[in-house]
Amino acid sequence: MNVLTKTALGVAMLGTLAVPALAGGYSAPVTEAPVAAPVIAAPVGTDWTGGYVGAQIGYGDASAGAVDGDGATYGLRAGYDWDLGNWVVGAGVDWDKTEIDLGTGSDNIDSIARLKLRAGYDLGRTLVYGTAGAARAEADLGGVSRFDNGWFAGIGADYALNDRWTVGGELLHNQFDDFDNTGIDLDATTASINVGFRF
Repeated sequence: MNVLTKTALGVAMLGTLAVPALAGGYSAPVTEAPVAAPVIAAPVGTDWTGGYVGAQIGYGDASAGAVDGDGATYGLRAGYDWDLGNWVVGAGVDWDKTEIDLGTGSDNIDSIARLKLRAGYDLGRTLVYGTAGAARAEADLGGVSRFDNGWFAGIGADYALNDRWTVGGELLHNQFDDFDNTGIDLDATTASINVGFRF
């Protein structure tokens, strides 16, 4: 085989090998864009630790022995909470002036004051809780102004409008057995809405 034939054969072989490479043409490699991780919106948290003061207005339904009545309630509240993460505990006081007429013309509940403990679950801007403690009521029974101590228990919820102001509500059962040794059991269920300022 002469040199010319060898050269022609080499060119033919190179052409055959190059055909598949050139068939699709040369193109720049495709770079895929990175996939962004999904953004998960975390709930807006609220730190419930701190003191608060506020006011409340509501409605009460009460009974004292064989008589009962209902009327408006309004008052003041104050307390302090500790935020433990998912749970919140707190202590406070409140006082309600009442206009609950017990239906006899002279018998009525004048006021209820409470020393409160509460524990609840932190849902971010909303706190739902149970509350209980000691209560003291002033009532006119048989034409005589009387005082007695009892207890209360109930549920409530607060919603944080911002880091200072809250709105909320409570439903409480107040119980006073043998009120001031009269032999009369006095109880009242109160429902109220409130506004609070936290500091």
